Amino acid sequence: MKDGKSIAVVPGSFDPITNGHIDIVKRAAEAYDVVYLAVMVNDQKKYMLDMEQRRVIAEACLCDIPNVNVISSDGMLWQLAKELCADAIVKGYRNEVDYEYEQKMAQFNYEHNQDAPTVLLKADQDLETLSSTVVRERIANDMPISDCLPEVAIKMLKEFLAKKEI
Repeated sequence: MKDGKSIAVVPGSFDPITNGHIDIVKRAAEAYDVVYLAVMVNDQKKYMLDMEQRRVIAEACLCDIPNVNVISSDGMLWQLAKELCADAIVKGYRNEVDYEYEQKMAQFNYEHNQDAPTVLLKADQDLETLSSTVVRERIANDMPISDCLPEVAIKMLKEFLAKKEI
């Protein structure tokens, strides 16, 4: 807690940010005074968008939520939470496989920073099949994504992708 305000970090790759991610951020914004959506790097993933593009799209999607700040970091999550004086790390999960993975990550982060325990939020039932991977697969197969992302994200995504060969 910084200056008497509760602070949460919502981390992820956000490649790209989806309606599911946005739902988790909105729920975090209702529970905490300040929320940092942290666009991060996972060395296990190959990205469609670079970090700056992912950050800019997330910012455009969340600009109407006054207590949400979009940042980027290529460091460790537990360290970022410490630097931000966060009270919690908030993550979403869609199913039992996600839940088990997130529990392991939560334990690791807690071992390194006990001031910011992980809060896991179950995905809304209407969004539990949605992921950035699904969006990327739809894009690769020239399928519609209008039910996956806000219109502003789709517009920006098309602009970014038009600038590079995929």
